[in-house]
Amino acid sequence: MSIPNHILEQLNSQADLISIIGRHTTLKRAGSEYKGCCPFHGEKSPSFYVNPQKNIYHCFGCSVGGNAISFLRDYESLTFIEAVNELSKQTGIEVPKDDQQNVSYQRNKPNSKPTAKPASRPNARSIQQTPSTSSPTSSDIQSTALSNGQSSADIPSISSDSYEYQQTNDYASPPNYDDASYSSSLTDSPYDGTSYDSSEYSDYPPTWPADGSASFDSVAFHPVDLNDNNVSDQDGNLYELLEQIQKFYQHNLTTHPHAKHYFMTRGITEDIFETFGLGYAPFGWQHLEHQFPQDIEGLKALGLVRQSESGRDYDLLRDRVIFPIRDNQGRTIGFGGRALDDEVKPKYINSSDSPVFHKQHVLYGYYESRQQRADRWLVVEGYMDVIALYQAGIYGAVASMGTAINESQISRLLTLNPTLTLSFDGDSAGQKAAWRTLEVALPVLSDDKELRFLSLPNNHDPDTFIKANGAEAMREQIINAMPLSQYIFAYLSERYDLALAEGKAKLMSQVRTLTTSLPKGSSFRYLLNNDIYQKLGGKRSQNVEAKDALLDFDGDMTISQQLQLCFLFQPRIFQEDPIEAIWRQAGIDSLDFPAHIKQKAPADAFRSLAWEDLQDTALLDVVNTIKRCLAYLPTDANAAAHFIMSNVQPVTQEMLSRSWGAFYKTLTTRNILSVDELVENLVMQLLKLHMQKKMQDLIKNPDHVRLAIVRKQTQLLNDWLRAQQAEQSAQMATVKS
Repeated sequence: MSIPNHILEQLNSQADLISIIGRHTTLKRAGSEYKGCCPFHGEKSPSFYVNPQKNIYHCFGCSVGGNAISFLRDYESLTFIEAVNELSKQTGIEVPKDDQQNVSYQRNKPNSKPTAKPASRPNARSIQQTPSTSSPTSSDIQSTALSNGQSSADIPSISSDSYEYQQTNDYASPPNYDDASYSSSLTDSPYDGTSYDSSEYSDYPPTWPADGSASFDSVAFHPVDLNDNNVSDQDGNLYELLEQIQKFYQHNLTTHPHAKHYFMTRGITEDIFETFGLGYAPFGWQHLEHQFPQDIEGLKALGLVRQSESGRDYDLLRDRVIFPIRDNQGRTIGFGGRALDDEVKPKYINSSDSPVFHKQHVLYGYYESRQQRADRWLVVEGYMDVIALYQAGIYGAVASMGTAINESQISRLLTLNPTLTLSFDGDSAGQKAAWRTLEVALPVLSDDKELRFLSLPNNHDPDTFIKANGAEAMREQIINAMPLSQYIFAYLSERYDLALAEGKAKLMSQVRTLTTSLPKGSSFRYLLNNDIYQKLGGKRSQNVEAKDALLDFDGDMTISQQLQLCFLFQPRIFQEDPIEAIWRQAGIDSLDFPAHIKQKAPADAFRSLAWEDLQDTALLDVVNTIKRCLAYLPTDANAAAHFIMSNVQPVTQEMLSRSWGAFYKTLTTRNILSVDELVENLVMQLLKLHMQKKMQDLIKNPDHVRLAIVRKQTQLLNDWLRAQQAEQSAQMATVKS
């Protein structure tokens, strides 16, 4: 089976290579790349690198390298077709069943004279004689076209009040003129008032004026020799045709001042015209056919030329400013067009899917941001938002093609930076889109990834906010975007009456449903559930459940053994050492003593307690192992526990192995999401026992200075413990009320 090269390029470009390779070896960020131990040969020092920008890998140890397809073939032992099909499932890019489908098309020799002159003026209501100076907001973007014919893996369309638009036949198709009226309409004056008669088109298509002074709607980009009999024998290339069309549209800005004026009123500078290749599609129902008469088949394959119910061909984009859409390699693959007249609906139209353009896999602005080596990524709603942010020096803004951003796109952006910010309008439609994106993102939101939400004040979008407040204010807004946990609670609390127990129950039910979409073994799953449960007034119930579960499991276990199992269940609690956290929260680390105590006491008398001080060999072994392995632990809780057990001393491993399976089953059966509070209580008990023993030793072997210090530390520790217990009682009273 022959797969077209452009399909292979798309598959390799859109594949999540970090996730594919990450199934077989641990990859850590190293600058703009990821590195890890090579899965192809045994090594202890990482020499295997993955470049997410180019989506390739290379090992400097064994010299193996390649792309997503080669990795699936060489490491997972898939055949070429199996690897292609696997990537097709992951990315949603369909592999054509027709072996002949590719980017080529048959070019035709044009007629010596056109059968009809292109209409020089559309319907009167779509002509804007005085260019508008108003700046459309991002609500314009909400009428962008949704892609048709998506696969079952695609994200369902957002409701019509957000992104969807209705393309009506009376706008999308040219009017059904009879022959007489149609011929008559072709002699109408174009926008600039210049009158043309048929003799002016006797040498159609005309050559491009060298001085760029053309004032007609359609100027020839590449002159065609009508006597060249070889034209029809040459295959055209869709990528090359798209590039020619893009240059044609871009040149039209110099010959249609009203179109350029639109961009200028939106604050776009000359250099941005070139960077994004902005252009203008002129009046006329058939300007592309007259401009590229030998490429009709290619124009139709791209969906830029369509056929009306009466059988007449017409151009999809007319009297619209043009936004070229580029793929990851910077090639033009489609176009977005915005009407100059706000009364024209839909305001935005994207060219349809084609062999080289698949809306659901393309992000507008991605290529331009990669050229600027963007390290922070922001998803916005429209083309103008992307351009405004880029022009302000804020790189990394992207927009989807009128469809909801999908899981693979989010995964791709999170690979480039573990934090992704979503900026949607604050109105109902924008917030629905933000929530839908949240739901799409959850399956790829591992513990090391973060989603943030930005709603700009006063109903601004990025474009209007930058104009009103400047680039620095916009950067500050991005930095202070709302974390996912806060956004979920804020969004749901507006939809449920939290004064009622029923409202709290419904909110909590929806949160639990959401968190089931998170990756298996996600720590964020139980942390988010617990965090929102606390916000609803149930701060300590998880602690009570965990205590009961521990007692049911084995009431004869020592505090140390219970704590070791809790550490196995939730090792990431060591992102802040529990003893150091208690020492700090109790205020012991900032305790002030009289001058004579400071002078006589040894230097180590004021330091925080350490795990070594507890003189518990097994507990210290577990703690040190977790701290050493924390960055390499699997996300799955059970897998992480076995990873830790495999690295402790044999005697410790034997005890943990006997107890772990039953302990893990007991907690998961009770749906225990967090043991934070239980760990805190167990550590507190160990600290109290240690401090009591220390005071007894100092009384037996008098050391008045050390004894004074230990007594003061113990007093603060007890005061903090009583405050915690009082808070627990207050929280429980709130829940009962």
